[in-house]
Amino acid sequence: MTTAERSQPGIRVVPQERAVLAGVHLPASFRGDLGGPADTAELARLVDTAGGEVVGVLEQQLRRPESGTFLGRGKLRELKELVAERAANLVVFDNDLSPAQGRNLERELEVNVIDRTELILDIFAGHARTRQARLQVELAQLQYALPRLARLWSHLERQAGGIGTRGPGETQIETDRRIIRRRIAQLEKALDEIATGRAIQREGRRDIFRAVLVGYTNAGKSTLLNALTGAGVTVADQLFATLDATTRRVEMDERRLFLLTDTVGFIRRLPHHLIESFRATLQEVADADLLVHVVDASSEDPELQIASVNRVLAEIVPEERPMILVFNKCDRVPGEEFHNHYSRRYPEALFVSALSDEGAAAVREAVLARLLGRERIVRLQLPTRDLELLAVYHRTGSILEQSFEDGVYRAAVRLRENELQRLLVRHPEVQLVEEP
Repeated sequence: MTTAERSQPGIRVVPQERAVLAGVHLPASFRGDLGGPADTAELARLVDTAGGEVVGVLEQQLRRPESGTFLGRGKLRELKELVAERAANLVVFDNDLSPAQGRNLERELEVNVIDRTELILDIFAGHARTRQARLQVELAQLQYALPRLARLWSHLERQAGGIGTRGPGETQIETDRRIIRRRIAQLEKALDEIATGRAIQREGRRDIFRAVLVGYTNAGKSTLLNALTGAGVTVADQLFATLDATTRRVEMDERRLFLLTDTVGFIRRLPHHLIESFRATLQEVADADLLVHVVDASSEDPELQIASVNRVLAEIVPEERPMILVFNKCDRVPGEEFHNHYSRRYPEALFVSALSDEGAAAVREAVLARLLGRERIVRLQLPTRDLELLAVYHRTGSILEQSFEDGVYRAAVRLRENELQRLLVRHPEVQLVEEP
């Protein structure tokens, strides 16, 4: 498969591709998202998710990448020898490459070269199921491809033909750029229409408490959603198994419920193209009343996952949201050392397994506690003949105290502000006396 074919929407890394991984460790202070250590172990999982086979790994520590080839000349020769020795036909960099670097590396190595962003886009293309997800992935792929046409298209210098397809002397690459820009505009318009429809739906649910599951990819968010709601969403032990936001109702009692939404997982250095393209989906996060941050307790570095998720959240959520931190998969962590360390660092965190009834119940009760925290306690009075108006609050245990005197019923009631206003407007016989 050529690099040009790989760049097209819906084309994925195929199983026969043998990949050598390359990662450059850079100082944390290095500009942009390039700084920090490479993570070839995670990159190997990404390649496996995409259907490739990892046959070798090469790493290098640099103060700054080489401008032309990212790697130093010595390491580049070593990488070429490793590719030949392992009969690899693909090199995957954990770092993002510039168009020129990718072109130079392919010329030197004589095999296809992709970077971390291109690999993640490939996985998203293979996992997109709904129309919205497919549009979002195609938009991200085209935005990534646009500055890389010189590398991705083999017909760079071929002249375009056809009436109305080009101006005088226009090359094929210029025509392609124009076509891609037009398609990007179409995709953005279609996604805006979907976002408008979603916004109307959210407006209709404005009075309902909304909790959103966020976290690193494969942390167990979908498993937790299924345990709490029986949603039956796809669960797989691979990265980015779920791309679409799924919302389900969780009913606590006769008058209390909340909406729980599962969202696409995050990852270290999540491509900006994806964040922008998936902004309509991620709007669920921005509008949430509560974020449930799910962390994979069995991962090698939970702190790195937490930091990566928080960085993405900072791009999505304009202001801080209430959050519950949930360490999931604790059944895979033997001994008490993990719990003791992280419970001291995060004293309000939950330590659960989403596969157990106790784990799901603990998360459910934690969300309920936040929901109850939004309710007021007020004193109401009404004639005893109209007691049925407060019957629902009796059934849910929201009547905290009550008394009867001279045909008047008085009670301290716990309820939401919108419930209180609706009760007072619809039933003038109910009077707000005072707050306790």
